[in-house]
Amino acid sequence: MTELSLTDIEFIKILANSDASILQIGMNNATRKRLDEQIGVILREYYRENTMNLKTGWTEKFLKAGINEDDGKSALACARRLGLDIS
Repeated sequence: MTELSLTDIEFIKILANSDASILQIGMNNATRKRLDEQIGVILREYYRENTMNLKTGWTEKFLKAGINEDDGKSALACARRLGLDIS
């Protein structure tokens, strides 16, 4: 299981606290790639843990990183609006 890097934590917090339409405007190819390949994997595992009751450990990692349940849900919603397939 991958650990959350400081960059991952900040990216997830940005997703949790930003408007997807504003992020879409400023998103470049490198950011899109990171969202798809790194953050997307983390958010999918977090989603699965919270909807399918799988024990992936991401909820605990999020909490340790200061990302509460509301922030996690907001990050998931924003990522979806940006076109990321979560489920």
